[in-house]
Amino acid sequence: MLKSTATKSITRLSQVYNVPAATYRACLVSRRFYSPPAAGVKLDDNFSLETHTDIQAAAKAQASARASASGTTPDAVVASGSTAMSHAYQENTGFGTRPIYLDMQATTPTDPRVLDTMLKFYTGLYGNPHSNTHSYGWETNTAVENARAHVAKMINADPKEIIFTSGATESNNMVLKGVPRFYKKTKKHIITTRTEHKCVLEAARAMMKEGFEVTFLNVDDQGLIDLKELEDAIRPDTCLVSVMAVNNEIGVIQPIKEIGAICRKNKIYFHTDAAQAYGKIHIDVNEMNIDLLSISSHKIYGPKGIGAIYVRRRPRVRLEPLLSGGGQERGLRSGTLAPPLVAGFGEAARLMKKEFDNDQAHIKRLSDKLVKGLLSAEHTTLNGSPDHRYPGCVNVSFAYVEGESLLMALRDIALSSGSACTSASLEPSYVLHALGKDDALAHSSIRFGIGRFSTEEEVDYVVKAVSDRVKFLRELSPLWEMVQEGIDLNSIKWSGH
Repeated sequence: MLKSTATKSITRLSQVYNVPAATYRACLVSRRFYSPPAAGVKLDDNFSLETHTDIQAAAKAQASARASASGTTPDAVVASGSTAMSHAYQENTGFGTRPIYLDMQATTPTDPRVLDTMLKFYTGLYGNPHSNTHSYGWETNTAVENARAHVAKMINADPKEIIFTSGATESNNMVLKGVPRFYKKTKKHIITTRTEHKCVLEAARAMMKEGFEVTFLNVDDQGLIDLKELEDAIRPDTCLVSVMAVNNEIGVIQPIKEIGAICRKNKIYFHTDAAQAYGKIHIDVNEMNIDLLSISSHKIYGPKGIGAIYVRRRPRVRLEPLLSGGGQERGLRSGTLAPPLVAGFGEAARLMKKEFDNDQAHIKRLSDKLVKGLLSAEHTTLNGSPDHRYPGCVNVSFAYVEGESLLMALRDIALSSGSACTSASLEPSYVLHALGKDDALAHSSIRFGIGRFSTEEEVDYVVKAVSDRVKFLRELSPLWEMVQEGIDLNSIKWSGH
């Protein structure tokens, strides 16, 4: 009976996707699925429509490449991820096939090796790391401290300076609220930028309600702050400067070292939101004079629900904790730690450091190919600085195409039109507005995120699919027709109704 039902389902689905039943059955066996093109869009017959996000296959392929380079065997490279690798795929959800994943700024897939590290803490090693009277607590505490050391090593910090939190949002709130509250009697001024993540901006606005003054620095059309404007904004009662290292929407890298030098000269605490930068660009908290730094695990192929904040000990940075409780984490973040998450976070940090050069080269190569392919179409613009940019984040505006419409047309590719945290809003990106982009261009922007498990075949498919579907949507636009006829849209006086 079950076999008969399965056969009928395969037959029905093969008809839906216009694929022979035998082929569809083979795809099910290999856990790879076909994704149909968007309605009204026809790709070339010789271009594969097979799309998937097969982390297992991608991880093995990269392991083989790296093994060849190092002279080891692929099996040795992936051995640590054997348990998780066997489950590193996603069956058909019932809502269509799994699209190509290019939204790495929202989150990254958990590395199979990270999952393998975590699994034992869900079974045998279940002790509370803060229980110091028996071996169950000692063994998990050892794992926590090992993870803390790995997280610290990535930024050349002391392990004692790493405080585990629930993620970068909590870390940012701890800084933006904790530092001003501690120094509120003498320091009432905060400096940040207009292009920060929402959690920083909202935390800053919350402090304004408590009587603090906040200066929001502008950025130029490249997304970079003016260091002279920063220096001019500093006041005797300034307690904190917060500037993110890598922007989550456009990938722009701010001059962190120069900002740190200015803050140190003026004896002001410098905080950077490094959720998108940690493990992806070079960061040395001592060399860059960073006093506080926020980290998120799920941006570096680690588990969700765990992050950290770096808090300098010499000279000591003081801040008021958000949570009261048992005094864990130097009294700055009370609450029982989750050893599986902490261990996974530590392993993810270790792998980021170990594979830093390989990841950089891989992502840079795919990014260059993606940017070249996307910008080859007319009326496309790369948002943000082309020179001071993390290559894994590519933000492109497609003029005369509405971004949300393009996302709907690209349902076989997982993308974003801005920050994942505010993607439910239909408002144009405030980051692109800060760069001077008008509503039309801000609305037509798409963010592409490339990561460790992205493949060249996926990039080829994306470039082709985006090109075809932008062309299709433009042909539906009366504005595009007017542009083709040589009409200057800025010269038109639109009548209001």
